[in-house]
Amino acid sequence: MIYRRATVADIEEMFRVRMAVHENRLSDPSLVTHATCSEMLLEKGAGWVCEVEGEVVGFSIVDLTRSNIWALFVDPLFEKKGIGRQLHDLMVSWSFANGQPRLWLSTDPGTRAEAFYRKAGWVETGTEQNGEIRFELSSDNFRPH
Repeated sequence: MIYRRATVADIEEMFRVRMAVHENRLSDPSLVTHATCSEMLLEKGAGWVCEVEGEVVGFSIVDLTRSNIWALFVDPLFEKKGIGRQLHDLMVSWSFANGQPRLWLSTDPGTRAEAFYRKAGWVETGTEQNGEIRFELSSDNFRPH
């Protein structure tokens, strides 16, 4: 497995992974475009990918303009191998090293993602209007795996 910073050239593969997931599926895939992803990678934040034999099998993206974890997805065929946690730790470590004192994200209740973020040290801080749980993580409380 190779972990590296994501580039615009990875976007097509990231879309493939995003559409393969079983939880947190996009209700309207047209809402996330190549332009949106490019903007996240080049202007608003950064991303990372995990490759296996030259194929992207997971990715993460942080939006520093909103201090928000924008995406963290792993191809279902590669789940439970530590890929998500490694991508998480790379993204969060980089964010804190680049001056973010706190990050936030939201996810559906009762999902594997909820359990993942709780285990990674994220603290529930409320509920979003769409019913998702809001989590926050401060640089002081982050402990990489």
